[in-house]
Amino acid sequence: MSPAERASSRDRLTRWRLVLGGEEADGIHEVALDADDVRRDEALRQLYDSERRGGLGASAPRVARWLGDIRGYFPSSVVQVMQADAMDRLGLTQLLLEPELMEAVQPDVNLVTTLVGLGRVIPERSRATARAVVRTVTDQLEERLRAETVQAVTGALNRAARTRRPRSSDIDWNRTIAANLKHYQPEHRTVVPERLVGHARRAQRVERHIILCIDQSGSMAESVVYSSVFGAVLASIRSVATRLVVFDTRVVDLTDELDDPVDVLFGVQLGGGTDINQALAYCESLISQPTETILVLVSDLYEGGIAEEMLRRAAAITGAGTTMIALLALSDSGRPSYDADHAAALAAIGVPAFACTPDLFPDLMAAAIERRDIAGWAAANDIVTSHEED
Repeated sequence: MSPAERASSRDRLTRWRLVLGGEEADGIHEVALDADDVRRDEALRQLYDSERRGGLGASAPRVARWLGDIRGYFPSSVVQVMQADAMDRLGLTQLLLEPELMEAVQPDVNLVTTLVGLGRVIPERSRATARAVVRTVTDQLEERLRAETVQAVTGALNRAARTRRPRSSDIDWNRTIAANLKHYQPEHRTVVPERLVGHARRAQRVERHIILCIDQSGSMAESVVYSSVFGAVLASIRSVATRLVVFDTRVVDLTDELDDPVDVLFGVQLGGGTDINQALAYCESLISQPTETILVLVSDLYEGGIAEEMLRRAAAITGAGTTMIALLALSDSGRPSYDADHAAALAAIGVPAFACTPDLFPDLMAAAIERRDIAGWAAANDIVTSHEED
């Protein structure tokens, strides 16, 4: 066996030793660990050894050291899994109220949802640190999603603004000639423009009204985070008027906070009941130009209010010309849990219901702005709608 092969074999045995824990029954307890692997082994033992469950104790400094260890000895993807497991197995939620602990945590979406869930119970001494953690994540998400969202939305607005009946001063002659080349008259050496192509005058006017109506029940936490970021990005586009509404059994309009996702997230209160009908009633009152409005309901559709009235209201909204979409989740997570009966009932009245990842959301908004068939858009992107699942 070559030196490289021996090193590879030792590396595999070390990995198995760390995974299995090194008890005598594991068969590889004699595998020697170097100093770094000893630290990794101890971090794993404190979290996963059944005899040491809760072994970190109710000590924020000790937990902070543990979090620092796992950040130093494991890759980022593993750190995020271990942090989530620690919340569940070791009951660390309460310790997140300590500022020294939050400073040691690697910020990610899961941590933000935990902090948002704690919301108003975070003591004053920890609030600034909590906001800093949340801002780190929302800034990262906004950097990742802003350019594609702005490009998709503004491009869709430009395409939707084209008209076949432009005023003479608005005619785009290059596009008009290209669109009418088949009507070229050789004897007259000219093109007969049967169809004019131009751009409507916009002059900074609002082209579309977008209402994000977000269910803030506990299961929708990740969707709330992404919705706040998208809301901030959409609000920065002058040709779009964006409103953000969150609800449980109450309805709260957070539009005035849209310029800062952190303010939005600390303005929600995750948990509680769900009254979608009441939320839709409020959103309906905001609609003054139905055919220019897109209403995105982000909810798992577990209605705690009057379901029949919710469906009647949704039918009235779409019947007036508003484009309405029900997103069962706006997240990177797997298939969400949702009320399949309500999703199917919404689909039957023209409100497509499906889950959407953040990376696809910009193109979804472009499709809605251009008034494309949303169910067809979902099919083209291999998204299974509630109607197809039935």
